[in-house]
Amino acid sequence: MMMTTTMEITTFKNEPFTDFTLKENKQMMHSALEKVKGEIGGKYPLYIGTEEIYTQDMITSLNPGNVDEIIGYVSKGSKELAEKAMTVALDAFESWKKVSPIERADYLFRAAALMRERKHEFSAALILESGKNWAEADADTAEAIDFLEFYAREMIRLSETDIHQPLTKIEGDDNHITYIPLGVGIVISPFNFPLAIMAGTAVAGIVAGNCVILKPADNTPVIAAKFVELMKEVGLPDGVLTFLPGDALEVGEYLVEHPKTRFISFTGSREVGCRIYERASKVQSGQIWLKRVIAEMGGKDGVVVDETANLDAAAYGIVASAFGFQGQKCSAGSRAIIVEAVYDEVVERVVELTKQLKQGLPEENAAIGPVIDQKSFDKVMKYIEIGKEEGKLLTGGSKAEGNGYYIEPTVFSDVSPKSRIMQEEIFGPVLAICKAANWEEAIHIYNDTEYGLTGAFFSQVEERIDHALSNMHCGNLYINKKCTGALVGVHPFGGFNMSGTDSKAGGYDYLLLFTQAKMTSRKTK
Repeated sequence: MMMTTTMEITTFKNEPFTDFTLKENKQMMHSALEKVKGEIGGKYPLYIGTEEIYTQDMITSLNPGNVDEIIGYVSKGSKELAEKAMTVALDAFESWKKVSPIERADYLFRAAALMRERKHEFSAALILESGKNWAEADADTAEAIDFLEFYAREMIRLSETDIHQPLTKIEGDDNHITYIPLGVGIVISPFNFPLAIMAGTAVAGIVAGNCVILKPADNTPVIAAKFVELMKEVGLPDGVLTFLPGDALEVGEYLVEHPKTRFISFTGSREVGCRIYERASKVQSGQIWLKRVIAEMGGKDGVVVDETANLDAAAYGIVASAFGFQGQKCSAGSRAIIVEAVYDEVVERVVELTKQLKQGLPEENAAIGPVIDQKSFDKVMKYIEIGKEEGKLLTGGSKAEGNGYYIEPTVFSDVSPKSRIMQEEIFGPVLAICKAANWEEAIHIYNDTEYGLTGAFFSQVEERIDHALSNMHCGNLYINKKCTGALVGVHPFGGFNMSGTDSKAGGYDYLLLFTQAKMTSRKTK
């Protein structure tokens, strides 16, 4: 049996980010990009149990920064293959659930070590397939490593008798709580963190003793395939992780509704998340449990700035929150709410910083790259036209140059709190700014949304900060800093309202969502 040292079990440190100002790190990234570019155009199978299945119908993955470049062809699942995957996973679960938590965790430790060795190669794949620049890709890979390490340690901790939930002692009884796995779960992962969230949600279920059927985003299936290959390389038993890309309805919804599905872990849009929640709630013929849904569904996040704030820091925080990875983060600060006394000054600084952002190919490490695909491009451009009617266009507002899905970073000011670009998630490089009479009204405007994922408050007055901490309604609130960039174990991540089930990924209670608590009581006298 594979074993892990005590030091590995008890110590967790976040994976450091790479400093690309250093010549040797730049060279390593260039070498990784050359290596990964030499692999583009390859074909990837489905993985179901012991089988590698190449299908005639395949998903074509394009480089969003250069649409003439095909990253790879990934086999596409069907209803029949989804049923086969479920059968195989159910069979594998019978043995996997009996594997000790320490042994299950060790697969994650070994995968983390391998990913760390190949960190720049995974980042290069992210750059080419998802359009992330070097820093964003490096952070994505680092977060994936963090999830592997963190959840491995958490599973070991939870397996220690009564450490999580000590019980009241009574004479004559020996009582314990243990956390046992649920069964077969479906992981539906997003394109925007196609390594970190995909890997994190998959291994959380796996290390808890479940078997997982992974359906990755259609835009980024090659990265997912490389991760599944990594898990096979470390010896994860066949059937524990199934790789099944495919159509949202034919594969995704079929498995969501399947009577043997025990849980669904979903990251994506509000619309799809609500549909999954509804479909999963219906008890199917032969189903003997209520399915558990773990959902992170997006946000309309905002940055609030009062007149006492450090205005340079606030402007930087607004721009970084709005335009990191082209605004394609559920945590992106797509709204800025600024008090009237400093409104003009902050807006001027925001526009100046936005205009300094260089746009171009992610592989050349441009600050701003493309959005993910044509559908996203069309949606964002539609919202920009809406914004031109709802506010004052200060910069951007057009398609940018390049053989890809490039959109200029766009800023609108003087926008009504009730306008569509202040209320609806755009998921692109579009920032809406509105004015508030005072800091209390600004917080009220911030809360006026159906979402509640992240937020930021810039102020130097402790009483106001205390008020914001209590009254800004979101799952992750940041004071005097940007509202993106949650770290595993440091900032457990998940939101309120239509932002999802507030599952707090990367937190110390996350794995409980993939288990069920069993209490045992034995009479001793």
